[in-house]
Amino acid sequence: MQRGCAAALLHIGRTVLHNPGTSNDDLAAIDVIQKLGATIIHTDTGAIQVTSNGIHPAHSEINCGESGLGIRMFTPIAALSVEALTLNGTGSLLTRPMDFFDEILPQLGVKIQSKNGKLPLQIKGPLQPADIEVDGSLSSQFLTGLLMAYGAAGADNVTITVRNLTSKPYIDLTLQVMKHFGWEVENHNYKQFHFNNRTPNLKPQTLNYTVEGDWSGAAFLLVAGAISGRVTVKGLDAFSTQADKAILQALMDSGCRLSVEATQIETGPLPLKAFHFNATDCPDLFPPLVALAAYCEGTTVIEGVSRLTHKESNRSLTLQEEFGKLGIDIVLQDDLMLIKGGTRVKGATVHSHHDHRIAMACAVAGLGADGEVIIEEAEAINKSYPEFYTHLKNLGAEITTNHKSQTTN
Repeated sequence: MQRGCAAALLHIGRTVLHNPGTSNDDLAAIDVIQKLGATIIHTDTGAIQVTSNGIHPAHSEINCGESGLGIRMFTPIAALSVEALTLNGTGSLLTRPMDFFDEILPQLGVKIQSKNGKLPLQIKGPLQPADIEVDGSLSSQFLTGLLMAYGAAGADNVTITVRNLTSKPYIDLTLQVMKHFGWEVENHNYKQFHFNNRTPNLKPQTLNYTVEGDWSGAAFLLVAGAISGRVTVKGLDAFSTQADKAILQALMDSGCRLSVEATQIETGPLPLKAFHFNATDCPDLFPPLVALAAYCEGTTVIEGVSRLTHKESNRSLTLQEEFGKLGIDIVLQDDLMLIKGGTRVKGATVHSHHDHRIAMACAVAGLGADGEVIIEEAEAINKSYPEFYTHLKNLGAEITTNHKSQTTN
């Protein structure tokens, strides 16, 4: 959804976004593209119509909410403007590292001032595509923003060289969206991304883009089915490039009931066994994987812990702390997380740490607990999946909610 919003802003003409998201991150992206010059109309069919003539900021201050992808993607895009702009965020985003931009943007003709590598960012373009080399080890999201900005700027015979790129499937998704909107990028084994600009078609035209169902949110529902009762999830693309589609492999390895069809995916309980999974390229799967592992007999090993430090919370420590309250022992060993499952999940009061995926993981874990699981600051789910508790209720879970916490049985 966020990539679709960015592409619609950069596309000269009209874009109709079908199946739009409604999470806080999605709403922040809509607000950003409006402030950068796009006009938004919500249609009777539920689609969003975006009309844009490129980057023409209507406001000098842009707020990306708490979206890590939002700030990292929209900063290079906003830098296409000649206007001086301030980019900011809220919550945990204010503590996440942004010094990547301090190093890279000046090489592209953009003046930038950060708060010691943190938000807010003050920038003044216009960004001029050039041959650069970037470090992709912290997050692929910085590269996503550069790729989209280069494409929209008409980069010609220019290459972005990348070292140590993580989360390659997310770059596949970015390139897929760009291709849909007419920007072609040569991907040389994820080490070099080369642009050969062809004469752009500047005639206004209407493009239709359908936002895919979100595998990262669906992962929690699929795990819920594996540990608690049969669940059928519709609206997912089994051939998606989204990194979190890898949840299917973990579910298969755990031994749960799993059926994958073109129009739906079904999971159900069977005796679950510990599994080994590498989440380096899909770190957002750690929370649902930990919930799954809690019900698997034996010790599950998940690789990629180093990717969890700069999320909404330090997720490795947060998962260890909160699942410890639920009676599940988690050991952190270098880049490995070891979850000792099959010991029964006990009722307890846990805290989301204002992290949407921690709240959802604790809720799913609570489905099979031997007592009530109370989640404090449970509204954190609104960041990515505001309907989550409603969907669990629809599946038969006993959930009571108030403004700050929710109880799962």
